[in-house]
Amino acid sequence: MSFLRWNIPSRYLVTALSTAAVVLVLMAGSRFTAAQGARTVVPVRDATQVARGKYIVEDVAVCGNCHTPRKPDGELDRSRWLGGAPVPYLPARPDKDWPIMAPRLGGLPPTSDAGMITLLTTAIWINGSPLRDPMPHFHMTRSDAEAVLAYLKSLTPSQ
Repeated sequence: MSFLRWNIPSRYLVTALSTAAVVLVLMAGSRFTAAQGARTVVPVRDATQVARGKYIVEDVAVCGNCHTPRKPDGELDRSRWLGGAPVPYLPARPDKDWPIMAPRLGGLPPTSDAGMITLLTTAIWINGSPLRDPMPHFHMTRSDAEAVLAYLKSLTPSQ
């Protein structure tokens, strides 16, 4: 028996169509799997990156000075490290835009990962406005900002 007018034996046609179907399924499956993997891959925070972030946060940017509550004696309360706190500084001249509270950073930063990277690399907040004083206007490299974020996210949020 032959297929229509092409004189192709049925067994060859079935074999060719089966092979084509298998190839298409395999190709589509590998693309689907790769696409799924691309969406679900979470950047791994390695110990080196977290350590670098800790160094930047604690020894360079000294974020704890504003973002950590203080004990009655004025010392930073390490049990509530980067848990958000009243801003300990006042402006030299009255400023209606001066923040009263520094937000929590430890464990759950106040915005998305992309928002934090933008803040640390451009000094622009998620609403498009420049950061308010007394927040330093950082212009970190992307790798430093990612290290800071990795460190912040490695902390347990304080209550």
